[in-house]
Amino acid sequence: MSDAEALDRWPTSRALLERARRSLAGGVSSPFRAQFPVPLFFRQASGARLTDSDGNRYIDYTLAWGPLILGHRHPALVEALRRAAEQPHIYGAEHELEYLVAEKIQQLVPCAERVAFTSSGSEAVQLALRLARAATGRNLILKFEGHYHGWMDSVLISHHPRAEQMGTPQRPRAVPESRGQVPNALDNVLVAPWNRLDVVEELFQEQGRQIAAIILEPVLCNSGCLMPAPGYLEGLRRIADRWGALLIFDEIITGFRMRLDGAQGYYGVLPDLATFGKALAGGAPLSAVAGHRSILELMFGGGVAFGGTFNGNPISLACALATLTELERDRGTALTHANQLGRRLMEGLSQAATRRGIPLTVCGFGAACALHFTDRSELRDYRDTLEDDRARLAAFLRYLLEEGVYLLPDGRLYVSAAHGEEELSETLAAAERALARLKP
Repeated sequence: MSDAEALDRWPTSRALLERARRSLAGGVSSPFRAQFPVPLFFRQASGARLTDSDGNRYIDYTLAWGPLILGHRHPALVEALRRAAEQPHIYGAEHELEYLVAEKIQQLVPCAERVAFTSSGSEAVQLALRLARAATGRNLILKFEGHYHGWMDSVLISHHPRAEQMGTPQRPRAVPESRGQVPNALDNVLVAPWNRLDVVEELFQEQGRQIAAIILEPVLCNSGCLMPAPGYLEGLRRIADRWGALLIFDEIITGFRMRLDGAQGYYGVLPDLATFGKALAGGAPLSAVAGHRSILELMFGGGVAFGGTFNGNPISLACALATLTELERDRGTALTHANQLGRRLMEGLSQAATRRGIPLTVCGFGAACALHFTDRSELRDYRDTLEDDRARLAAFLRYLLEEGVYLLPDGRLYVSAAHGEEELSETLAAAERALARLKP
């Protein structure tokens, strides 16, 4: 199918985009959504299925970029929203749902001695970094190449740099990622490649007494769903303890998706602070910071400033309570199902590519995974992903979209509790047809 023929599938989305561009910057609310063939406008969704404004139906593996762990319009969330809509929408003061959800997080998350709510993951990360600096009296933050911690100046560094910008693995260079980003943001950040404890050790030997915290995605979901090497997270914990730095897990994606107790529970490594979002409220805007009581309480008598009109919003917290209750039900059956189905999907995609003689490596843990068209059978860090065949990925995603399977533009897939056997078999059949259109 030619580009012109393909675009004929989405005339309404194209027309709506033109209208949106006359009022909305770029025609979209997030630049990440501006993708081939046209930013799609949707009119309906239920469970694991989406319908766009042209009436095309899709199996949804984007899940709104991750939050919809229970799928679209889960009855428990619909009911929670209905009840919340009949109550005051915001108080700007305390209410019962705040401590009920905080208590639920305490029950589930190992590090959660105390909890603080924000509206977005970017805000949660900023709070965690401020708390870490206040708790240690230091300024430097160590982050990793390919890891995403929000779009703020202080952390939008070396997220997706080009190979020629990065320096050597032993001497990585911090790379800003946006025009308008203040250059001195780099002054307080050190960068290391993922899964290289030797480089982290060296950086601490050189500047350990100035490093406030190590921040990381415990699974590198934002750059290909790369898993930590055996012993790697434990090694980071030991280094942080030895030098008096904090360990921060950015569990915006892994939290309430990898397991009920997050990646920290799965790997048995306890961070000092952790950020949560996306799946936390099943689709409503809510994020949180959880961690040691002594650190979180610095906001109350310890001189750390923090605030937000929408912190603890009743509507979002009602959704969070409903989501966490559903995820807890029957000893976490929903997440077990999502991860088991996701692993079968990963295996099926790999096998389909092998049959076609197409090199494809699928990385991840089931409920979050990603496609890499590469000859590498194992990817350890962001630098390895730079060898991916991006053109082949783009073609495959386009063919899947035409087959009614909707993935994120970086080749990421999220699997929800609403995905089932029917979606799995349809997806693998569509993948076979899409792979047949790629050149070996």
